[in-house]
Amino acid sequence: MSDNSAGGKKAVDMLGYTPEQYKLFTKNAWIVLLAFSILYCFLYLGRQNISYVMPAMMEQEGWTELDLGILSSVLFWTYGIGHLFNGRLGEIFGVNRFIVVGMFLSAIANFIIGFQSSLVIIAVLWGFNGYFQSMLWSPGMALLSNWWPGKRRGFATGFANGCSGLGQVFAALAVSLSFVLLPDLGWGAGFIFPACVMVVLAIIYIFVGKESPKKIGLKDYVDSDAERNEQDEELKQMVAEKGKLFPYIYLLKMWRFDLWLLIIAGSSIARYGLLTWVPTYYTQEFGVDIEAGILGTVMLPLGMAIGAFVIPWISDKYFSKNRLPMVIICAAVAGATVFFFMFVGPGIGAQCLLFIAGFFIYAINSLVWAYATDVGGRAFAGTATGVLDCFAYLGASVQAIFFGSVLTNSGNWTLVFTAVAGVCIAIIVIAIIAGWGLNKKPEKN
Repeated sequence: MSDNSAGGKKAVDMLGYTPEQYKLFTKNAWIVLLAFSILYCFLYLGRQNISYVMPAMMEQEGWTELDLGILSSVLFWTYGIGHLFNGRLGEIFGVNRFIVVGMFLSAIANFIIGFQSSLVIIAVLWGFNGYFQSMLWSPGMALLSNWWPGKRRGFATGFANGCSGLGQVFAALAVSLSFVLLPDLGWGAGFIFPACVMVVLAIIYIFVGKESPKKIGLKDYVDSDAERNEQDEELKQMVAEKGKLFPYIYLLKMWRFDLWLLIIAGSSIARYGLLTWVPTYYTQEFGVDIEAGILGTVMLPLGMAIGAFVIPWISDKYFSKNRLPMVIICAAVAGATVFFFMFVGPGIGAQCLLFIAGFFIYAINSLVWAYATDVGGRAFAGTATGVLDCFAYLGASVQAIFFGSVLTNSGNWTLVFTAVAGVCIAIIVIAIIAGWGLNKKPEKN
């Protein structure tokens, strides 16, 4: 949303606001986007930290890859199931309330984990952490839909998702810094230090995040795309008439939405298959120490962050009515890159391949969230996001257990990377089917 002078600007382009109102709306839309994106970026310090702490946990406690694969999968299950409910609950009870409470509770869970030694207790706490973390993203997509019209939602959701990719970079750096600042705490430092940072960011967010234009004295915007605006009003009316659970029925009866569920599940298998295991791959296969293994793979989440920024923005410009062609392109490039990665040792070549793989794999996720706001609109974008994210983390939990079992029983890293490339091929096939006969009108039930 760019703020042009009123002279050459039609009222419809200003989303139904006067010039002064539009200026205020635009300013706050950016504040909300930046506030939520930064908050969510640092939420990853309390989720992705475990991937970078795992080598230290195995070294200091003697736990196996299967043990930690099961441990990490616990969060994926509770996170995914939590999303199934929290997107809708956030829309009913207040998205910002869920966002703030979830951040604080996740920080508390991480802090307590840092002082534990029982794998069972850690698993229980990590499961609670997964649910707490699920209280942010789906309500956050509803929040952004309140502030960003349809033609810019790919940018807004991509921006937030890109910041989550940066969060994975910061998680790697935070864990490395934790070991330096708190060496006496062992692997526990990788949970305690990130928790403290999360609390600080949550406190700041309370004072800057506004839930909707009504919180600053404005009416809701009028989407300049008449078709989208009509869809928003129709969906709101349906919810009012058919009840608060109607969005689930509406979404799951749409066969293309169901195929998008498979796309996001596959994308998460590929994404977390790399994020969870590549640091361990470096330490086991090439004998690098834990800190070097973390820093040597930081190009993967960095690529994810940049891809999440760039690809949805392109889809807004050229594929805003049908984002599936971009999904196909991203999956094809990502699959080919992962295949070649397993033949390259640590170094500049491997880092470039990790960057490219991350760029295109995580871009698929950003396209999914843009689709969620397209299909749910301002009526229930959070619900659509929640259902999609539920399937995303079912996929993530499957990879954690499957790859952990493969590595414990055979140590076959080639099978791991081949499976990730194969999942990318499956995404291409599903996206082609989902795009069959799709016209330019938004899908309706």
